[in-house]
Amino acid sequence: MIEYIFFSAGLRDRFVTFLEQQALSPTISDDPLGMVVAFPEDIPEELQDEIETFYESLEAEQEDMSAAEGDLHRLAGFGFKLPSGEARLLPIEPDLANRLMAHFSLEEIQSLLNDVARYTLEPAEEHLCHILAERKTAQDN
Repeated sequence: MIEYIFFSAGLRDRFVTFLEQQALSPTISDDPLGMVVAFPEDIPEELQDEIETFYESLEAEQEDMSAAEGDLHRLAGFGFKLPSGEARLLPIEPDLANRLMAHFSLEEIQSLLNDVARYTLEPAEEHLCHILAERKTAQDN
């Protein structure tokens, strides 16, 4: 699932409407950090780019609203999954999130976070060289 977080119900609702107009069926949930909208990852890249552009415009509106209210704090986050399949959101400073997104796709970042969660909760008992050799053998076959 691709997840986006909102701090305004109005902006969240506009995003949901936009997704529904794209024939997507988003799910909405509350998170301690804000309101989360999620939808399946298996969408065309062009549509994903459109959604990202629309979300960025809503982020700019959120920033303007926050500045008008005297709240200059910003927060970004990346979703990932625990080995149990449970979803989590990693809050991260926006500048660092932007630097990551400049060099990696969202899928690559989420994959990295999924791997970190898996190896943290289920540590590998083999040495790194054995794990890499197994991966290379699997790729060669």
